[in-house]
Amino acid sequence: MRNSLRFLLCLLALAASIALLAGGALAQDGRDLSEEARRAYAKGLKEAGTLVRDKQYAPALALLETLLVQRPREPQARFLKGVAQTEQGQAAAAITTFQGLIEDYPELPEPYNNLAVLYAQQGEYENAKAALETAIKAAPDWPVARENLGDLYARLAAVQYDRAAMLDKSNQSAPAKLALVRQLLAPAAPR
Repeated sequence: MRNSLRFLLCLLALAASIALLAGGALAQDGRDLSEEARRAYAKGLKEAGTLVRDKQYAPALALLETLLVQRPREPQARFLKGVAQTEQGQAAAAITTFQGLIEDYPELPEPYNNLAVLYAQQGEYENAKAALETAIKAAPDWPVARENLGDLYARLAAVQYDRAAMLDKSNQSAPAKLALVRQLLAPAAPR
């Protein structure tokens, strides 16, 4: 949860998860898409992913909206849309996007993880915890969600140590523990 790059790390895991869901490509009206339409859609999706990775969020969102008109339930396009919304500071829109993705694909852990990051950024730690626990149930061996849950627990610990120090000014251990947790949560120095 330290930085938004974890959103992008989720893209690879999402692609693998989506492969499990892949059925025939359908147009919005339920018709099978032609092979040419499938290739064009895949090319557009790849281009949108590149735009997101290159931090070109506005053009990525425009392209994703076009793609989602064709296939509104397509999970990878929706996930990328949520990532781009997050990176543009559109937290409420991103939350809505990830919640919709979760409703349609509750087995995918990545939207839960990204939703948890957004909740944590807003100080909604219980919602973040619930989302991360669900991500872990969906993918028990996925290290990103486990690390994010650890970060969340550290943030919760910092809140409690801070409260303890304020309630008892003579308490020496709470401020020391708070300093350690803050050090743990500080961004790592670039290498």
